[in-house]
Amino acid sequence: MIIDSHEHLILPIEMQIKKLEEAGVDKAILFTTTPHPEKANTMQEFKNEMSVLFKVLSGEKNHKNDMKRMENNINDLMKVLKKYPDKFYGFGPVPLGLNLDETISWIEKYIVSKNLKGVGEFTPGNDEQVKQLEIIFQALENYNYLPIWIHTFYPVTLNGINILMEFTKKYPKVSVIFGHIGGYNWMNVIDFVKETPNAYLDLSASFSSIVVKMAIAEVPNKCLYSSDVPYGEPLLNKQMIEYLCKDEKVRKNILGGNILKLLKENI
Repeated sequence: MIIDSHEHLILPIEMQIKKLEEAGVDKAILFTTTPHPEKANTMQEFKNEMSVLFKVLSGEKNHKNDMKRMENNINDLMKVLKKYPDKFYGFGPVPLGLNLDETISWIEKYIVSKNLKGVGEFTPGNDEQVKQLEIIFQALENYNYLPIWIHTFYPVTLNGINILMEFTKKYPKVSVIFGHIGGYNWMNVIDFVKETPNAYLDLSASFSSIVVKMAIAEVPNKCLYSSDVPYGEPLLNKQMIEYLCKDEKVRKNILGGNILKLLKENI
């Protein structure tokens, strides 16, 4: 089974399903989204859609509004998962800034009870927000079957990535997916994932094919195919893996086997 392990919900959902079918992908893991850049046809329209996200990343947000936005996004996600259970799994967001008991309560209410498969995407806008993730790690020790997906490209810094590495080692029961292979810090991240049992690599949004090639060469059992729709395309990302990885068994694992094993789902 071929699984795109990281897509954001796009509208209309039929367009998302069409992309999967064109790429020959059986199923995708859907993440919630705030902006909808798939609606944009011009640069200005794209900037308008992304402006909300940039405000969130810069910390310009109201905590109550942020939580309400997450609740609404999860509700939108659940509608799709219920309508197309054969096409999608789901990951759900968890707000930063809650205490441990509040975080566990949120995970119970919005992740576990809804049968979502993991938490994320977390996109820290600065190192202070990265540090806030420790509460999430602490909470997930009670749910070691739920992976956490963290964006590690810009605006996350090398210092922020080092903090994440410390948390990953400190909480070995928590499976951590390093989104986008660490961006420009990909060599550091690949080396870390190679030596850390609970660390994994998301292969989307890499800025060079050699980054993906090195990840496959060094940690093939930790690499997860994904497209990051609407910022990438399932077909193009799948073709890159097929081109770079000639070993059929390894290729099948990257295209689906690794993430199914991580989610403890039977093929």
